[in-house]
Order: sequence, then C-alpha cells, then structure tokens
Amino acid sequence: MRSLAAFAAVLCLAALPARAAQHPTTTLRIEVRDVAGKPIERASVKVRFVEGHSKAKLDKGTSNTWELRTNQEGVAKIPPIPQGKILIQVIAKGYQTFGQTYDITEEEKTLQLTLNPPQPQYSAHQ
Repeated sequence: MRSLAAFAAVLCLAALPARAAQHPTTTLRIEVRDVAGKPIERASVKVRFVEGHSKAKLDKGTSNTWELRTNQEGVAKIPPIPQGKILIQVIAKGYQTFGQTYDITEEEKTLQLTLNPPQPQYSAHQ
C-alpha cells in the first residue's frame, strides 16, 4: 500500500512541470512615476485578467486579481502570472486614476506608467 502511495506521489510530481508548461507565465514589474519622472510610492496597483485564460484551466488556488502597493522607488513586482490580456489600475492620492489593458506575451515585462496631476473640477453652474 505504501509503494502505491509513493508511486502516486511521484506521478503527481512528474505531472507538475507538464501542467506548468501549458500556461506560459510572465514576471511583471510595474514602475509608477509622475510627469516629472519622480517615483510615486504607496500607489495602489491592481492587476486583473481580462482575456487569454480559462478559469477552469488555471490551477486551483491561482488568483485572477492581485492588489499591491508600490515601494519607495515607485515599483510594484508581481509574482509569475499566466500570460494574456490584463487590466492594470493605479490609484494614488493627488493623481488621476490610471487604467489600461495590456496584452502580455513575454516571460519578463516592465511597464512604465505615468500618472497625471488631477484636473480642476468642472461645473456647469459657473
């Protein structure tokens, strides 16, 4: 019985690299700066899948959304994620909210995002 359990464990471990090969991954690095080129720290970065993957095909426990903050250099590093179309949203106090969809197909990708200052409020009553 023990040899059967050991054989099953070895078989499962051998299948892991094959399963990982089915889903090419990307290590994503997001750099957030203002229009002057200064890094924006503590910006909220949200990465969400839009297209290019099937939830049924992803391993159980794999997240479809990542939420993190930039460090002092304005950098947010995301662990390896499956390739495809992703939506990146960045929110930082004192800046306009940024949102854009990217098609990620490389093994390593660095995105340099620039946040604009807020625009003045518009009112039709002035």
